[in-house]
Amino acid sequence: MKIAWISYDHFEYSALHINAMNKEHQVLAVLPKPEDDHGEEIHLDDDVLRFLFENPRLRQPLKQYRSICSILNALTQFKPDVVHLQQGHLWLNFSLDKIRQLCPLVITVHDPRPHSGDKMTKKTPQWVIDYGFRQADHLIVHGKKLVDTVCQISGVSSNRVHVIPHVAMGNMTNQGNIDHRLTDPNTILFFGRIWDYKGLKYLIEAEPIISASCPDVKIIIAGQGDDFGKYRRLIKNSDRYIIDNDWITDQKRSDYFSQAGVVVLPYTDATQSGVVPVAYNFGKPVIASDVGALSDCVFNGKTGLLVPPKNPQELAHAIIRLLKDPLLARRMGHEGRNWVEGECSPKAVAKKHVEAYKKTVIYRACKLGLAFDVPPQIADSQTHLTKN
Repeated sequence: MKIAWISYDHFEYSALHINAMNKEHQVLAVLPKPEDDHGEEIHLDDDVLRFLFENPRLRQPLKQYRSICSILNALTQFKPDVVHLQQGHLWLNFSLDKIRQLCPLVITVHDPRPHSGDKMTKKTPQWVIDYGFRQADHLIVHGKKLVDTVCQISGVSSNRVHVIPHVAMGNMTNQGNIDHRLTDPNTILFFGRIWDYKGLKYLIEAEPIISASCPDVKIIIAGQGDDFGKYRRLIKNSDRYIIDNDWITDQKRSDYFSQAGVVVLPYTDATQSGVVPVAYNFGKPVIASDVGALSDCVFNGKTGLLVPPKNPQELAHAIIRLLKDPLLARRMGHEGRNWVEGECSPKAVAKKHVEAYKKTVIYRACKLGLAFDVPPQIADSQTHLTKN
């Protein structure tokens, strides 16, 4: 099968999927050219076909038009069996009808609605994103609880929405034998981009309660986003914190997750989270707010604990429980590791994506009244697109 994967961001996520699917299928990675000041690299295997397009500012419509024309030309040359777009894009969404004239279209809905404090997504009007969702033949979400919401937004029936877990990011091979000697059981990790909906203020408010029971506790806050000043003003015991308010490299991420005794997601609202499979990848239990589809991956009492959102007291009690019982924390982390290996490894999610693509192609063929055979794997491409 020939698959064209289009994404304007989600680079690590995209690379893991593309590399895994490319082992059995032919994948064209359609991604923006790297920027000199961008901290996130795109780690694609050498044999992956790629088309790297110019990605001008959103307020430059003429340059955006030229960029989209180049994408459409690349797709025409590649002749994919299916195109898979991540979330959508302000300008590309208006060309999705042209893409659908080439082949079936799948869109992964990462966020049906913008989160509180998420300034980046507000640059694109919600109606434009919703319009894109409605153009898709099939949709993919990362949690069962998101299906109804996505169906209401897009008008797509539930049998055209596929639930596939979020891929485990990080190198699972290198972490296969987890060295728990690196773990400090008294260390709490809050990781990721810092926006209002991530609920960092509630972890900070919970800290005095935690410290009263666990005087050796340390809280690592690693990530960038909002102006951190408003969070610093909430901190009462600065000696309890290790703050890395910056872009987190792969090596730092590995160090922080290795050190953590527990990973905390005190979100106020959410769809899903890429942090959870990373935590499980390192054998760490997760304490999360019971919002969105987080309960689809944080199994209460088995791989972690779920707490009510915006409740520092309940959050503190859950954290104290695991800090005081490191054997329970390790057992939960082990269960999380087993789950992520079976459900969220790149190989596992790649297989589920290909199954969704085949169903999408069948759907389109039936809709058009065409005879259908699932396209075979195509080993040799005649396209002139570069592999470098």
